[in-house]
Amino acid sequence: MAPAKKRNVCSKTTSANAAKKAKIDPSLQVQQIIDSRKNANDVFDVLDCLQSEKEKEVISAINACCNLFVALLERKDLFIGKLIDEEAMLTGEHNAQDKYSMFMRHRYNDCVETLLEHLVHKSYGVKECALVALMKLAAAEGQYPLEDLDWSEHVSFPRTLILGVVGRLLSKAEDNTMLISRFTEYLEMVDVRYYVMSSVRENVGSVMVKSKGEVIPVYQNNVFTLVSSIIMPSQESELTNFMVKQKDKHSEWKAAKLNEHKRSFERMWLGFLKNKLPSNMYKKILVILHDSILPNMSNPTLMIDFLTAAYDVGGAISLLALNGLFILIHHHNLDYPDFYKKLYNLLEPSVFHVKYRARFFHLANLFLSSTHLPVYLVAAFAKRLARLALTAPPESLLMVLPFIYNLIRRHPSCRVLVHRPTTADESCEDPYLMDEEDPILSHALESSLWEIKTLQSHYHPDVTRVALKINKPLSVPEEDIDELLEITNFELMERDLKATKNVPLEFEPAKKLLQGGGGILATCFWSFSRRSAADAS
Repeated sequence: MAPAKKRNVCSKTTSANAAKKAKIDPSLQVQQIIDSRKNANDVFDVLDCLQSEKEKEVISAINACCNLFVALLERKDLFIGKLIDEEAMLTGEHNAQDKYSMFMRHRYNDCVETLLEHLVHKSYGVKECALVALMKLAAAEGQYPLEDLDWSEHVSFPRTLILGVVGRLLSKAEDNTMLISRFTEYLEMVDVRYYVMSSVRENVGSVMVKSKGEVIPVYQNNVFTLVSSIIMPSQESELTNFMVKQKDKHSEWKAAKLNEHKRSFERMWLGFLKNKLPSNMYKKILVILHDSILPNMSNPTLMIDFLTAAYDVGGAISLLALNGLFILIHHHNLDYPDFYKKLYNLLEPSVFHVKYRARFFHLANLFLSSTHLPVYLVAAFAKRLARLALTAPPESLLMVLPFIYNLIRRHPSCRVLVHRPTTADESCEDPYLMDEEDPILSHALESSLWEIKTLQSHYHPDVTRVALKINKPLSVPEEDIDELLEITNFELMERDLKATKNVPLEFEPAKKLLQGGGGILATCFWSFSRRSAADAS
């Protein structure tokens, strides 16, 4: 697509008269232009309407321009090939047909450029209408190409137009969440999705290089909104919905190959994640990483650097990074040094209060499920959880205590933490070092789970009941903690209220204000009120 040009001095220009502008009907003029080439210069009037300050007039002009150029593309009235500038067109030796097609091609470029500018219009209605018009023009241009493109690379797809649309959507100054949400319906088309992914990668690379790696919150939020809305196909047979229908050699088109889609998807995400991101965006990315990103990459191990960096951050970000690391460790043989040491240090009092508590303990249970783990390591996890349990809320305790019991079931050598023989002269001081970051040096195996004994006197009866289980031999089958991971304090209260039964009392409970047994107090109060009213009258 050639850049927009100024009007030629020899062309018929639109009058600046405001009254005349008010009488312009874009739809009528478009029909006249389509019907006769004699009215070709009227296209300037239609394009001028795109600059109106009234929203309704702009939307009407957008629809009219879209109808005009779609019709011209279908009739092949626009010049095909490398377009020369308008001055060369007038001075060169060209017949009337070529001059007309070149002239309308330049006007088409002007229209597209104006529509792209309207994607940042102050009115959302104008932005949405411009987006729809641009995608209609893209479909028509793809079906009736204006450039001679190499088949193996881009075929007849209007890649330049899509690149322009993506560039406006990824604004650095304005949050385009709503407009991007409107654009996502076009991402269901295979070829649009493929070229949008490559356009995003190019745009991010260009913008972040200019910013020298600095965080651009609005821009990066727009990028994340767009890339996270891309739903990848899982099988080659799903690649059926195309915006541009290719007649020949469809199977050779990169956009029609699943492997090429995955490669483009992978490059797009890696290009985005290699830059410094806003802190709140790490959480958003890690939440969808294991479900929506890793399974759709051709080589998921390329995410190792991002995940390990996120895992080292600490806090909730480290908890969320566990999902992705679990996939890489178990399915792609990732070797992560000191992984369990880092997991051990994630066990802090705040872990019971974070939003992702259930996900963390689910993954921690999977990582600690192997019976080949060293006894000292399992004992350190059990002891640390027991110590944290002393200040944990009841809903967390109902999950943590079975978690500890399962660790002991898997590793019978850890039973020494429950039944440790003592002597009369033995010190009562606990040798366990809670502040030690290395589980090897924590001396957990030399300690005991006295914290669970303490919890047997907990104020909540359900916690007491679960804590008392350790007094008896633990059953061989493990307890399923999945149902306990999502339990909340509200659910505990609801369950307790439903379990409450009527019990005999030594007094008659009041059912109304100032009404006791026999209604004596209410009677006296009523008599006093009537007497006071009579005295007042």
